[in-house]
Amino acid sequence: MKLSEHIRTLKRGTGLLFSLSKTYAVCFVFDNLIRAILPYVPIYFSALLIDGLICSAPVRLLALYVLLTVGIVFLLSLTDAWISARLTVSQNSLYRNESWLYSEKAMEMAYASIEDREVRALHDRIRKESQTGYNLFNQVYWLGDSIHALTQILLSCSMTVSFFTLEALPLSGRLAIGVGILLSAACSTLAGKKEQKIWMDFLAKCVHFNVLSEKFSQYEQDYKSGKDIRMYGMADSLLSYISRFYRTITKDNTRVNLLAALWRLLGTGVTTFLLRLGTYSLLLYAALQGNISVGSITRYVSCILLLLTAVSKIASVGQLMVVNNTYLKRYFSYFDIPNDMYKGSLTIEKRDDNECDVEFRDVSFRYPNTQSYALRHVSLKFRVGQRLAIVGENGSGKTTFIKLLCRLYDPTEGEILLNGVNIQKYDYDEYMSIFSVVFQDFNLFAFSIGQNVATNTDYDADRASLCLQKAGFGERLASMPAGLQTCLYKDYDPDGVEISGGEAQKIALARALYKDSPFLILDEPTAALDPVAEYEVYTSFNQIASDKTTVYISHRLASCRFCDTIAVFDRGQIVQTGDHASLLAAEGGKYQELWHAQAQYYT
Repeated sequence: MKLSEHIRTLKRGTGLLFSLSKTYAVCFVFDNLIRAILPYVPIYFSALLIDGLICSAPVRLLALYVLLTVGIVFLLSLTDAWISARLTVSQNSLYRNESWLYSEKAMEMAYASIEDREVRALHDRIRKESQTGYNLFNQVYWLGDSIHALTQILLSCSMTVSFFTLEALPLSGRLAIGVGILLSAACSTLAGKKEQKIWMDFLAKCVHFNVLSEKFSQYEQDYKSGKDIRMYGMADSLLSYISRFYRTITKDNTRVNLLAALWRLLGTGVTTFLLRLGTYSLLLYAALQGNISVGSITRYVSCILLLLTAVSKIASVGQLMVVNNTYLKRYFSYFDIPNDMYKGSLTIEKRDDNECDVEFRDVSFRYPNTQSYALRHVSLKFRVGQRLAIVGENGSGKTTFIKLLCRLYDPTEGEILLNGVNIQKYDYDEYMSIFSVVFQDFNLFAFSIGQNVATNTDYDADRASLCLQKAGFGERLASMPAGLQTCLYKDYDPDGVEISGGEAQKIALARALYKDSPFLILDEPTAALDPVAEYEVYTSFNQIASDKTTVYISHRLASCRFCDTIAVFDRGQIVQTGDHASLLAAEGGKYQELWHAQAQYYT
């Protein structure tokens, strides 16, 4: 990274910390200032007290020195205790607000980015790096160390400037101490750079291990996988597999710690030892000459030692800052992922005469970071108010077709039209609102059943109950003591209920009904049901759908008899369109092949 980029990253990181919690940022600055100042108060007044005792100063003056030392330290400590308490409380707010950034980003991000494997990997990596102390929270640490060290350097220099003007000390000795301090800073910088490189190389190797270990931890602890682990005797193999990784990483970690300690010793230990030895020797020489007071010796020794520590710290912090900026840049790269979906501004025309239509015009699509097309040259037109069935074998492109219709993705080629207008030109939120969809990988939350149906904390209980009844969940709901208030699963409520896959699908269907959008889309909505139950659901939904535009997606064909138009997908293309009777009569057609393969389930 160039210097200008480092500066921009630092400014952005610091600005983000202040925006997440101003109270924390202000308390953090003053906490480090006070802790840096505290040791200098007793050093300064102790030197005056020692000289006063030797010179037989008045008791009143000596008492004043004692009172000032104790009083100032007490006031500073009391102030810092109050600031530290505020800092601890506001730190929780800082962590919560920073965690919420991920939620906000996920909700505003384009769905294409949410599904992108590289984006998910980036998200997992920066979260893991945050847990290990890098990126944003590492900036907190080194900012604190910088404030502390710079304050001590300023105070040490102001209290030792007279040391370098003492005529009792040889000029060569004073110059040697000054050069030694600069040399110490240079050695600390070089050693710190080498140490940080060692750690960066090690941590880069740990990225895959960290992600893998977290996934394994989820497998081992998730109750859903517990059944398979026990039934198939997977425990020993899983533990053995992860143990090998732990042994390898522990061995590498030991080696890295030894190397880092060696460079730290060479960079700061040796030079600091020599500087201390030189300082003591010069001050001893001046004391023997009788040209320096005992109190001054105490002050100079203490301040120069603090100066050496602060110089070493600021050199180390500088290296840490440079290294952390690499992590911080990656951290911001996640939050800078753009949402490139064009939002549009047109209002969707409300029509009651059904004289409008949806058209896929030569649409092709491939998912991000892939070379193969999921859909290829798809053209299809259907009228609003009709029932459309999308059928085909698994992987034929049915769900991708729906994702494009709902604008979760935009076509790679071609266009999709609503009433002759490209759907990208409509207001995005308004366009999304016209669809009620039950995807095959729908998600229910560990909230109450009523909240799951309404997707809101405030909802119409009567309406939610009616939708559940229409979806075939009424009998199960009636058996629950808490009714709509019954929580699903036990994540948040120990009395939560576990439901079957079929029951979950019925709740998802009720959710789609509750939204009451003009388009009702069911993507494999009965995959967890047996063929008889599937037929019953489709029969009832044919009545429930009323005048809605209904799209059924399935690799099973029970829904097709109720539909006006059937589109048969195969390998990403539409190979047949028509109604059930005409497609079934088409000899050698894909639909006839699928129907005869499944005929035993519908007779």
